[in-house]
Amino acid sequence: MSTEAPAGTLHHLEIWVPDLERAVAPWQWLLHELGYTPFQSWENGRSWRLGPTYLVFEQSPALTAARHDRCAPGLNHLAFHVRDRQTVDTLAERAVGNGWTLMFPERHPHAGGEQHYAAYLENSDGFEVELVALP
Repeated sequence: MSTEAPAGTLHHLEIWVPDLERAVAPWQWLLHELGYTPFQSWENGRSWRLGPTYLVFEQSPALTAARHDRCAPGLNHLAFHVRDRQTVDTLAERAVGNGWTLMFPERHPHAGGEQHYAAYLENSDGFEVELVALP
């Protein structure tokens, strides 16, 4: 897999988590399903890579809160492209047994609008991901 990237491509994204051990299982499952592979591992962090971009999850001693607040200034959610609608449905169904909760179940899979097919998931630390079906 090539790690070359055009200028402007996201290099990495670092997310601070309140409990690394608790965070790893749901993120590892989801990132594996999306095609990411383990990249780095150290005492207070893990990362997964897909192409030239990697995602870092770190439990920093400088944390100022015990839970992510997606409604506060800063990161609201991460949105990932997913192969198709069937994959969105499959991942949404399997996510529940892998540390994620389906958000907006009454509007799923059109919580983002009738023309938008996606699953919105939240983990126990308050992080939201959106799995968006490619057209």
